Amino acid sequence: MSRPRTTPLAVRRHRTGYLFSLPGLVFLALLLAYPLLYNVWTSLHDVSLSSRLGGPEPFNGLANYRSVLTDPAFWRAVRLSALFTVGSLVFQFTIGFALALLFVRPFPFNGLLRSLLLMAWLLPPIVSGSLFRWMLDGDSGAYNALLRSTGLGVLAHDWLTDPSTALGCVIAANIWVGVPFNMLLLLVGLHGIDPELYEAAAIDGAGAWQRFRRITLPLMRPVSAAVLLLGLINTFKVFDLIFVMTGGGPVDATTVLSLYVYEVFFRFFRFSQGAAAALLLLIVPLLAAALYVRRLRHERATA
Repeated sequence: MSRPRTTPLAVRRHRTGYLFSLPGLVFLALLLAYPLLYNVWTSLHDVSLSSRLGGPEPFNGLANYRSVLTDPAFWRAVRLSALFTVGSLVFQFTIGFALALLFVRPFPFNGLLRSLLLMAWLLPPIVSGSLFRWMLDGDSGAYNALLRSTGLGVLAHDWLTDPSTALGCVIAANIWVGVPFNMLLLLVGLHGIDPELYEAAAIDGAGAWQRFRRITLPLMRPVSAAVLLLGLINTFKVFDLIFVMTGGGPVDATTVLSLYVYEVFFRFFRFSQGAAAALLLLIVPLLAAALYVRRLRHERATA
């Protein structure tokens, strides 16, 4: 079979497409590609505060990565990031799904309540972190005041300075921030399910749980996978919320990977190790995105 002939009009259209894409490509090159490549270069050289002032920056290969991977603080940050991410995702998704199932049905003040719930997501993380830091303060916090007013003052203490409760508190704050986002996306998915499927199942005698298990869950699987992927990426790189609430303390009890990278960069001025740690921080979101894209292509191919 002969190849289709390329006309001058098709060539002009092809070039015009690249011309319209040029601003976006320049934007990506300047704000994404260049910083990423420079970070890779930094991770392979010995860059310190003195070298930034004019000293040499010799190539040292993978020594910075070995230094990070042999640092016990790095693996502690990995463990805390895993706990923070899994704890946040489980409750964000579960509560968000429950709220989406509630709001998919019309009832009075449905839109108003949804709008109020979205306020938690619309607030800047610094504001949300400051709000939770005030509520959980040991002396003047609203949560301790509530415990004392209900006769449970024996449970009141400074939640954010106790290593046993600090991580749970920042997880709770992140759940509060992320639930509206999960609810909104899952609600869109629920609205995309044909109501006739539920009507036909009810006529056949299927109960509410059977309709949920046999219709809602299977049809919501692609949306749920996308919501969990976005939640994983957003949660794994959370920095500002934790930084405002605890600063990584107490005793590094909330120093997740993003705060570990910050401390290596700006507290200890080990720029090369910080660059290596930052690249290692990208592994989990990139793997999750790659697995999701592969699964999506497989589903499209089988469909």
